Amino acid sequence: MSGDTRWIELDGAVNARDLGGLPTADGRTTRRGRVLRSDNLQDLSVADVRVLCDDYTLKNVVDLRSETEIRLEGPGPLNRVPSITVHQLPLLPEGGHRTDVTADTTAAALPAQERSTAHYLGYLRDRADSVVAALRVMTRTDGSTLVHCAAGKDRTGVICAMALEAVGVTREAVVADYAQTGERLDAVLARLRATDTYAADLDGLPAEAHRPDPAIMEKVLARLEEEFGGAVGWLTAHGWTDEDTQALQDRLLN
Repeated sequence: MSGDTRWIELDGAVNARDLGGLPTADGRTTRRGRVLRSDNLQDLSVADVRVLCDDYTLKNVVDLRSETEIRLEGPGPLNRVPSITVHQLPLLPEGGHRTDVTADTTAAALPAQERSTAHYLGYLRDRADSVVAALRVMTRTDGSTLVHCAAGKDRTGVICAMALEAVGVTREAVVADYAQTGERLDAVLARLRATDTYAADLDGLPAEAHRPDPAIMEKVLARLEEEFGGAVGWLTAHGWTDEDTQALQDRLLN
């Protein structure tokens, strides 16, 4: 599955794609229709919900937004679908930043790559419980899982990278998936600027300040290798088991 065909075209989201078709180091590929990723789902149309339920058998949504974001934006239309379970697993500490859209522009004293690397590692440090729980949702066999935050770039990018690393997807493909959001960056930022919840975080910053730099994810994954032997090592240190890894592989890989 090429990058072009991995995109899911929806009326109310612009950064939705399927994690299927990615190569593993042992020659397999990830399955289509098992894990999806997206930006905010607030604006999904009735037709969008039908596509996700009928074409992708969507059963589980991992919402990485903070309680503040959910309160300000609302839970979204998928919460009203009886066949879908929404798992609220925030990656930001409550009372701190309420969105991920400024992740590349915090701690201005540091170079850009170091800022974002520190921010991403902060998700793992501060909300390990949410990270492990999100990957366990992906092992459920009742249908597909959709992971989302606000932009579908930072928080969603980290969770998806951890899952892909855990099942043996090649580093090149993991990083390329993270960077693919850049293809839709203008549309993502336009959506966020249209809501009061996120607009202030974007004011005065050029679009390029938010572009997903492959080197950032490379550095995050390299740090995990250095300190834990890789993503699975990090997960194991936080309660993940060999059975969890096998279940994730069984679910995600051909």
